[in-house]
Formats: sequence, structure tokens, C-alpha cells
Amino acid sequence: MINLKSIDRGILFFLFLSISILSFAQNDKIERRILKGVDIHLENAIDLIKTSVNINSGTMNFKGVREVGSLFQKELDKLGFKTELTNGQAYGRAGHLIATRKGTKGPKFLMIGHLDTVFELESPLQEYTMQNDSIMKGPGVADMKGGDVIIILALQALEKAGVLNDMSIEIIMTGDEEKSGKPLELSKKDLIEAAKRSDIALGFENGDNDPTTIVVARRGSTDWELKVTGKPAHSSQIFTEEVGVGAIYETSRILNEFYLQLAKEKDLTFNLGFIIGGTTLNQEEDGTGGLAYGKTNVVAQNAIVRGDLRAVSLDQLLKAKEIMTKIVSDNYAQTNAQINFSSGGYPPLSLTEGNTRLLGYFNTVSEDLGFGSVTAVNPRNAGAADISFTSGYVDMAIDGLGLTGGGGDHTIHESGNLKTVEKQAKITAVLMYRLVNSKF
Repeated sequence: MINLKSIDRGILFFLFLSISILSFAQNDKIERRILKGVDIHLENAIDLIKTSVNINSGTMNFKGVREVGSLFQKELDKLGFKTELTNGQAYGRAGHLIATRKGTKGPKFLMIGHLDTVFELESPLQEYTMQNDSIMKGPGVADMKGGDVIIILALQALEKAGVLNDMSIEIIMTGDEEKSGKPLELSKKDLIEAAKRSDIALGFENGDNDPTTIVVARRGSTDWELKVTGKPAHSSQIFTEEVGVGAIYETSRILNEFYLQLAKEKDLTFNLGFIIGGTTLNQEEDGTGGLAYGKTNVVAQNAIVRGDLRAVSLDQLLKAKEIMTKIVSDNYAQTNAQINFSSGGYPPLSLTEGNTRLLGYFNTVSEDLGFGSVTAVNPRNAGAADISFTSGYVDMAIDGLGLTGGGGDHTIHESGNLKTVEKQAKITAVLMYRLVNSKF
């Protein structure tokens, strides 16, 4: 006797299997089109990197920053983005490139780059040179014009595959990442507002120059200044109850306690970048130097120290500030000290479950495409960056998707491996496609 229910189940199973196979084949077909789109545009992308690198866009060269912004703006205009080069006069910088488009489904993406470099017009490094067939040396090639172009290349590939219209994307390429304008709340306002509208942030800095790593946490950075005063007197009276130890001894006590109490804190650093001390001080207005006058037979009256503080989370940062403030307040006799932390600063990109999950998705795509596994960068190797301003606003964020494999960032030896352009663009584009279509 024929069991019709069994036949029905078999037919249903066969139909389900056929639909699944057909769906998988279709998805695979779309991803192949995405990869082909990267290949088609790759040569032009390399040319775009070369063109942009040869335009000086040191942060304070506003004309050059805007020229690079216009160069990338034209490419985004071709892809149907609504674009704008903003005016940064209110915070003393060139402004930012902002590009937006609204899609029909999926999460809202924020893609982050920057137009400026550390190489101003007086820098000896002004144009690119090829060290071999793939390593390009040049101002900003890795930090981060290569990353900006990878953004554009990934979007070109998605457009070529016919899936870009599905996506809601906002792009912020800031004009002052290397030397932020002030006040910071105006300088980073556009970036923060974009983060509030977004679900996923993708940063295209170059991470730690290792193409097998991705940044899931970045340390925040803030500056601090320590001012110490003592009682001036003849050196023969130092260490007496009436005179005390002077400003320089008190400064040394404070700095030594910073080291003893905080140096072993994981992922926390506090650098001392500048110190002067003596009878009288004359500090430069920008805080980067100054003059001190003193004599060997006079107890020092004044000392100033400036440095930075980097932490991997807001809690760690606040704890460090509390400890440093307490150390400063426990003064030697006849001395007084005050520490001031700068307002604003770069917040930490804290490690979250969402960031870790996004790294897992990125790793899956990388392995599926044959590029191998990807792991998280040690936060000690990831400095402050613009993506940190998305912390607390987006569900997931990763950074380090830019051009990698070179070295010498921020020096005349800065370089990048052009072979990583194709890889990073392909992983980025497929990752975005899968996230929009819930393929994880």
C-alpha cells in the first residue's frame, strides 16, 4: 500500500532542498558578481590612490584637504550618493566629506575614513614612489588614503553586482583626524550624529599593519598637565620644615608614584612628553616647549609636566584619573600640586559583544573567500581613531579595514602593500551584502 503522507513529506523535503540549493546558488552568484566588480575597478582604484597620495593634504593645508575631498566626492557622486564638503571654519579646520544614500532593507552602515595626513607642506615626503611591484611609499598611503579608496572600491563592486541600492550607508571622511580641530564637540559633531543614526560602523584605518588582524577595541586618549610649586630658598635650607623639598622633588615623587601604582595596569599607558622646572618658567602657548631658569644653589619654585593618558575603556580611564589625582594631592611639605585633564579627547572604543560578533562575521567572509582567518588586534597596538566616537551609539563596530602590510606610519618611511586593496575591498563588500541579507 502506498503511503501518501510519506510521499507528501518526500516531495516537501525535495522542494525545500531544491529551494535551498537554488537560493544558495543565487547568493553565490551574487557574491561572484561582487568579487568580479572589485576586479573590474581595481586598476582604477590603484590609480586613485596614487593621485590622492600626490596631493598634499596635511591637516593644516586646508586647500589640499578639500582637493582630496573633491577627488573622492566625484567617485561617490557617480555611485548615487548625496555628497557634501562641509566648512570647518567653526573648529579651525578644512571640513569633512559626507556622503549618504538610503536603501530599502538591512542595517544602517557608517563607513569612516579621513582626508588629512600628518605630512604638511614642509614635509620632505610629498609624492609616492614604488619600492617594488606592490609596496608603495608615500605620504598618507596607509594612513589613510588607501583606506578611503577601499571604501569606494567596495561600493563600486556592490553597485556592479546590483545590490548597492538595497543599502543604507553614510560615509564620513573627516578633514582633521590627525590634528583635531577645537572645540572637539564641533569637530566631531557630524561623525557622532552619523553614529547615532547607524547600526554598524566600519573604520578603514590601517590597524597594526597586519592584514590578518582587525581592530575591535581602541584605546582612548586624553592629555594632562601637572603644575607644581615649592618654596624658593637657599639650597642650604632644603629639607627643613620651613622650606620643604621644592617643586622638582615633589614632581619626581608624583611621577614615580604614577609609575608604581599604574604602570602594571593592563592596556593603560601614561606618557610624559614634556617637563621643565626651576625658579621661573616660560612655557610656549601651544604647550610643546618652554624655558626654565634656575640655579644650583636655589630651591626650585616651579615645575610643569605635560603628557597623555590612554585607556581601553571609560571605566579604566576614570579609575586612572582618580588615582593620579589622589597621588598629586598627597604633597611633600611646603609644596602644592595640581593636575588638569583636557576636556574632550578621544574616547575609548570599548570591546563589546557586538564588536566581537562583527569580527566573527568578518573572519567567516575572509575564510570563505580564501583569504584565511582574521583575529583581533591587541588594543596596545591600536591608537586613538575617529571610530572611537561611535562607541556607545552603534551596535557593532570594527576598524583596521584599510590598506595594510606596510610600515613607518607618520614618518617619511610610511608605506602600504597595494596587494591588500583587493582583499580588503572584497571582504568588506561581501560582508556588507551578507549583513543586509541576514546571511550569518
